[in-house]
Amino acid sequence: MSAQKDRWVSSLLFLLFCVSSIPECGSASLQQEPSPQHYFSALEAGKTSLAFFTPSVSPGAQPFLEQIESSAEALQDYGVSVVKVNCPKEDVSRYCGKENVLRKAFLFRGNRLIREFPTDALFDVNSVVANVLFALLFNEVKYVETLADLENIENMLKGKSNMVFAYVPATGTAEHRAVMEAAFVYGTIHQFVLTTEAALLKATSPDDPDVSSAWLLFCHCQLATEPAQPCRRTALAQPLTLLSIHRHLKLMGAPLVTEVAEDPEKISTVHLQLGLPLVFILSQKETYEADRRTAEFVAWQLLGKAGVALLSRDLVDLNVLHRSNVALKTPDEGMPIQYLALEDTDEVITLVEDKNKVKQIQEDEQEEEEDEDEKENNNQDIQDDQVVEAVSRDKKRELPLEQILVLTEENFHSSLSKAARTVVLFYASWEAVSLAVLRSYSEVATLLKGSLGVLLSQVNCWDWPGLCSQENVTQFPTMRIYKEGQPSVTYGGMWGTEELSSFILLSQVSCPLKLTTMDEAEGYLRGEFPPELSSHQHTSLLGVFSTATSQAREAFEEAGNILSGHIRVGMYFEDDALSLSQKYSVSPPALLLARSGGRSVESISLSKHSVQDMLQMIRYQLLDVFPEITVSNLPQYLQLGKPFLILFSAGDISQMESEEMLKLAKGRPQQTFVACWLNLKKTPVGHGILRSYFSTTPSLPVLLWVNLHAGGQVFKFPSEQSITEVNILPWLEKLQAGLEIPSSTLSEEDWKPPLPAYDFLQMMEPSVPELSPHPGDTPAQHPPQSPGGDTARGDTATQEEPSRDTTAEEVGSPGRGLRGTAPRLAARDKQGKRHSEL
Repeated sequence: MSAQKDRWVSSLLFLLFCVSSIPECGSASLQQEPSPQHYFSALEAGKTSLAFFTPSVSPGAQPFLEQIESSAEALQDYGVSVVKVNCPKEDVSRYCGKENVLRKAFLFRGNRLIREFPTDALFDVNSVVANVLFALLFNEVKYVETLADLENIENMLKGKSNMVFAYVPATGTAEHRAVMEAAFVYGTIHQFVLTTEAALLKATSPDDPDVSSAWLLFCHCQLATEPAQPCRRTALAQPLTLLSIHRHLKLMGAPLVTEVAEDPEKISTVHLQLGLPLVFILSQKETYEADRRTAEFVAWQLLGKAGVALLSRDLVDLNVLHRSNVALKTPDEGMPIQYLALEDTDEVITLVEDKNKVKQIQEDEQEEEEDEDEKENNNQDIQDDQVVEAVSRDKKRELPLEQILVLTEENFHSSLSKAARTVVLFYASWEAVSLAVLRSYSEVATLLKGSLGVLLSQVNCWDWPGLCSQENVTQFPTMRIYKEGQPSVTYGGMWGTEELSSFILLSQVSCPLKLTTMDEAEGYLRGEFPPELSSHQHTSLLGVFSTATSQAREAFEEAGNILSGHIRVGMYFEDDALSLSQKYSVSPPALLLARSGGRSVESISLSKHSVQDMLQMIRYQLLDVFPEITVSNLPQYLQLGKPFLILFSAGDISQMESEEMLKLAKGRPQQTFVACWLNLKKTPVGHGILRSYFSTTPSLPVLLWVNLHAGGQVFKFPSEQSITEVNILPWLEKLQAGLEIPSSTLSEEDWKPPLPAYDFLQMMEPSVPELSPHPGDTPAQHPPQSPGGDTARGDTATQEEPSRDTTAEEVGSPGRGLRGTAPRLAARDKQGKRHSEL
């Protein structure tokens, strides 16, 4: 039978099922009753009727009569009769009185009144059916208004049954009717929950949903066996209709992964019958467990979009290439099954969502086979410079550089006096990293357009090597901020637009900023002072000193100069400094640390008074207690030299996990390790990290103990236990006592740059002697770098940070690896490891 016929059969079966679940069937029309007495005497126990009472002659009732008569047949399908009762003129009872005539309709079960409806709420067939079913199913369909109500229902259902959560912008709509009709059929199988609260919809969705459209989520609460385990949710992607809800619920009820042991051509599942593709993960005996986990992961990602089956190579004789690890069967009649060799599960998901991907992958594989011999004999060095590739791809894109002043040897010094602060980007026009940073710099110029006192400029060191030599610029790119009468400040952070603009804005303010009144100090902690940074959300650090602590004050002032442009540093040493510090239960010298606009202020006593100690303390105090690890902040936490207790998550972690991990991080053992988490959606390179820890990526979230500084052992927290402080602490004690076996151990291989770094100015002008580092730089903090970002010493391992414009695929494709399912392509296996795989 063709897929199209199967879909028609499925729809017909659904309609038959609906008809079989109603007490009576057949055509129906509006019933007429001559009088209220006759109507009430004819009511039967258990029978449901919708009645409205009207005078014999009532021209104003015509529009309402048309809609209610059209609804009679639809309501008859659910065992509800629609009755028009004629009221005699002399009847002034409750139902026939003037105040009720044509204003209300009444729903009876037997002779018991269930609900009365204003007739203006029954404006069409959809509103009539929706409101009547909503009243009949009042005890079965829960209506919720708050997130707490929804979570209470979820908690009651965990381990027992699933939930269908629907949002409709208003009751009485076509979508509301579709939900209620589905609840009439499936209400005994799933718990239906309804809301019209837009705030509740937003609270249940990580994205920003369109509250003007109806939404439906299937919540897999039956699989949540522990109270703390959240219910997975799968949204209905199609417009909310009765047929789409039925289709969605059929898909949710199908097995997550089907294990098959016969020719895929003969396989037919509910997904194919409903017009969706079926993905086969090709497995073998040796890798069955890993393949099963991979198939389950893919199935969750594709739930509602495609089916997933696990096909055993050992039980089925497939006449396909041994390296093929995925097969795709589409519902289109006559289309052959496609066998493919994919690298990770992201490619599988893209395969389903992008129909052109199959053809593209097959063409790529064919090209790789043709070039395999040529690649095998290629002995040239492999240059894995992703920045070069990114710049080359966008080489025709013109950058908006109108806001950036071009500096030369002739106008350099005179231009520095044109503004209070001049920002200079030194770059080389032929060098890829410089061009990538120039793109970010142009975005900074757009963001800061109109900012008073800041002039953005550029120097092309390829055109003006002498000027760059005079300014001690020996690496590309370099950004400096010049202020007349003060030493220049060299930037040493990430090259993204946000980081660059933050550095420039913070550099406008003296560091440390000397505050002269208590009001200024309080406003500074609240983020209101200085005014030019009031809209810039940043942690504020305030040093409080008395007249007797001059040594600590001088050290703090010098430390502030070093940190200029990186953080907000203020200093208060007026006569009432003691009163300010005592307000926060600390004595001078002290630090006051204000996070989140001053809503919380931490006080720290200063016991060590050297500049180096001040810098170390400030940098340590600025670290978050339970940070989210990103590419930009990872080096700060690695410098602590502590093991990592890191939670890998496929998105934002739940509130419960955050609270439990925060309690753990604030506890007594916090001095011995770094408790942190990594969001694989925001930092996709984390997929590559997990693949280096495990042969197959584990199910997420996963909690790991990793000691990169001693032995490189990786320990995995038991997945069957919930992530709570009570469960984690005993596990850590066993781990530190040597009673746990590591899941894997990282190799001690030394990762070095692919090529040594170069001093390009010396290459252009060999006669120029080697220049010493700029006076403002500290070699220990800012090692010289090559234009590609590698350290100048070839024997030092580097940590490459991907540029802002590097794509997710370039820094390590996100998703779970498919390495366990089949041998990888020979050409890919022979390539050296890339930096992005670190």
